[in-house]
Amino acid sequence: MNIRFFSLCALTLLSVLCASAQTTEFQKAIAKYKNATTVTATAVKTTHRTSVAKDDVVSGTLIIQRPNKMNITVNQGKDQLDMTGADFTMTMRGKSHKTSSKKNPLFATFQTVLETIITGGATPANLNDRQDVKIEKQQGNIVLTILPAADSSSAQKKASKRQMFTSFVITINTQTSEIRSLRMNEKGQNYTNYDFSNYSFQ
Repeated sequence: MNIRFFSLCALTLLSVLCASAQTTEFQKAIAKYKNATTVTATAVKTTHRTSVAKDDVVSGTLIIQRPNKMNITVNQGKDQLDMTGADFTMTMRGKSHKTSSKKNPLFATFQTVLETIITGGATPANLNDRQDVKIEKQQGNIVLTILPAADSSSAQKKASKRQMFTSFVITINTQTSEIRSLRMNEKGQNYTNYDFSNYSFQ
């Protein structure tokens, strides 16, 4: 009984220490954003549909502005992903779809994580204690997997059933602080992926 108890305690402590170490790595990875008001990069959007033989690939730009704005514009302005505070707008082939983190649990978590990155950690958010954010270190990158909040209200749960995305995955390079990619997973095996390069921090 004592052996089992101490084994459980040891495993729990190890899990906490690993999570704490990953959070520290994440904080180091985003520190560069503290001194930047505007960040720009080249964006490449890949849309994958299991029913279509070839992925759709278009290019454009990423613009990040403190404290809570991110805009990805591709396909000569026909496709956009815009976050301004709690408001999210996705434009596909010129048609806009709007949502808010106040109503959508997945985007609520997405906003929290993005604002933490954009402000270089100045916006307080203890991601280590959240069940809807998974932080991992993989080959020199910090990978954050964002899921809908488990304790969301009934209204939010209804909204999550209607939404097209099931999770988001953000990959950040630990050496350069650059967001390397943003993947937006959908039901089935469909997804929209953004790759970023040629960064400028100002």
